[in-house]
Amino acid sequence: MVSNLKLLSLLADHTRLRLLSVLEQEELSVAECQTVLNTGQSRISAHLLQLKAIGILKSRRDGQRMLYRWNPEIDAAVRQLLNIALQAAREIPTAKHDRQTLALVVKKRRQRSLQYFNTIAGRLGKNYCPGRSWEAVGHLLVQLAEPLTVADLGAGEGLLSQMLALRMKKVIAVDIAPRMVEVGAELARRQGLARLEYRLGDLEDPPIVSDSVDLAILSQALHHSVHPPRALTAARRILKKGGRICILDLNEHTFEKARELYADQWLGFSAATLQQLLQQAKFRDIDISIVAREKQPPHFQTILATATK
Repeated sequence: MVSNLKLLSLLADHTRLRLLSVLEQEELSVAECQTVLNTGQSRISAHLLQLKAIGILKSRRDGQRMLYRWNPEIDAAVRQLLNIALQAAREIPTAKHDRQTLALVVKKRRQRSLQYFNTIAGRLGKNYCPGRSWEAVGHLLVQLAEPLTVADLGAGEGLLSQMLALRMKKVIAVDIAPRMVEVGAELARRQGLARLEYRLGDLEDPPIVSDSVDLAILSQALHHSVHPPRALTAARRILKKGGRICILDLNEHTFEKARELYADQWLGFSAATLQQLLQQAKFRDIDISIVAREKQPPHFQTILATATK
């Protein structure tokens, strides 16, 4: 454990205090920290490494990016000192500007996805999408043995929702892109799918009543979420007791161009990461497996995770 003297010495630096303040709110890359603090990369990196070295921050690699966040296992005594430091950070003249810039950084993440999906609305089912294979979707559909009330979160045009609506009790398709919702609702109307309802909303806070659905599906949607833990917590909120979640997503990969080509926020998720995220969201009976592998480069793999509330 770091000594109080060393910790206080490190916290005396305004830049480190500002970093701690923004990272307490969001997991950020080095580049995003630069943007928020308007400070050079070498200086930001040096401060991040110092804070990581004493155990205050944790990092993880996502493709070519290194992401930093507060260490959730910080000692209680150290956390007490850090809480005092956060109060002091609010007195720094740039504190308000840092909060505003942080909000813009997070908003920009969302806008990249929103712009992409609004642009391809009406063409989603005709275009290649990583991880969307009928083989993989078939594994997901096997999970459905009876008519249920289903929430398809991050549904896009709702091609999966439209299939499910043929036999489910009710399907609620939620997407953040207005154009996607418009196109999907029109497709459902043309097909006479009365049990399918489209709603505009964020999968991190879906417009669905708590404890109201039997099954929550995130099919190739979680890697578009700015905050995957919030998306899973939201999915658990809307599930009835004993309800299930099914996640069909990309296995962790290194194809960086996916961020630009498909507006991906994350380069997939490993089984270990999904396990941890589901456990943190208080799901149980977790089962995770690779269900499809693409033969063509970059050889995307599709991972299926199921769990129970």
